[in-house]
Amino acid sequence: MWMQFEEIAPQEAQTYHTDRQDSEERISKKCAAGWIFAKVSFSISFSLYPITPMDKPAALALIGPTASGKTAAALQLAQKIPLEIISMDSALVYRGMDIGTAKPDAGEQAAVPHHLIDIRTPCESYSAAEFVDDCVRLVREIRARGRLPVIVGGTMMYYHALSSGLNELPPANETIRSQLRAEKERDGLAALYAQLQQCDPITAARLQANDSQRIERALEIFRISGTPMSVLLENHTQHTPLQLHTLALLPEPRAQLHQTIARRFMRMLEQGFVEEVRHLQRLYPELDPELPSMRAVGYRQAWDFLAEKTDHTTFIAQGIAATRQLAKRQITWLRRFAIADSVNPYDAEANITERLYAMAQRI
Repeated sequence: MWMQFEEIAPQEAQTYHTDRQDSEERISKKCAAGWIFAKVSFSISFSLYPITPMDKPAALALIGPTASGKTAAALQLAQKIPLEIISMDSALVYRGMDIGTAKPDAGEQAAVPHHLIDIRTPCESYSAAEFVDDCVRLVREIRARGRLPVIVGGTMMYYHALSSGLNELPPANETIRSQLRAEKERDGLAALYAQLQQCDPITAARLQANDSQRIERALEIFRISGTPMSVLLENHTQHTPLQLHTLALLPEPRAQLHQTIARRFMRMLEQGFVEEVRHLQRLYPELDPELPSMRAVGYRQAWDFLAEKTDHTTFIAQGIAATRQLAKRQITWLRRFAIADSVNPYDAEANITERLYAMAQRI
């Protein structure tokens, strides 16, 4: 369906960003009349059709490793298309974790509607299953408003769930998790890894011996279900909830990405990253370094620095190294996905915004 977009004055745009409820009412009235708001006046052919529960709504996805320029590219696309951004980042969901996650600032979030940011405290958890539910709901809502949903981020487990379906794994059990944490404190992570090698050797073989979070999760699943996680995954039936049109950013040469990561980490320190973590510790006395929020790269290293387990030089080196390792894992995931549309963001002729725009017209 072809839709016509009318230009709005700057003062009206400001009203939209500062008075969301009034804006939504005005947008719904305009939609009913066959018009919707946009920043520029043009016509575009992404389909706006009634979505029934049986349909798979379509969305654009922009994924890539940390520090590869995803947010900037999405914001540039917003200058050409009326869109809303759905964050696909497991760290951005946490309130108060702004500097260390490179969270879009207030101006960026005001310029373009963002979703799934600041929806949990650092003491709470947020699962891939919750993300899929929230993301599918948001895609439907955004399309119903006549705008393009753009999923942006680098949490590859979330993207895997969207593109391949959720695994039928049991939900978290806090009692068992507490038991596992106590066992790790008493006997060490090596003892938990040895348990996993006994009950689920296939999963143990693909995990590193120091991957505390995944080792504990695999043991938790076994203790809940009595079945190894590898068996449950093998019996998984694929169900994809969305039609995803994905562009992957694959930066080369890798050394340039490493330089970007190092510069960004140093900029975070200048912006007050360590003080941010200290403030979180004061604000949430129950905060623990084993919680998912504090396992995020940079935060774990900052926690150790504040606990005087490392000096400042070591903290910086470990923070940069951890971020580089994260990027490496993300790129490994991306290559495994074998996404048809990919681009090197460092290529002078990449034209990321134009490629996204062309993809959006096909949705």
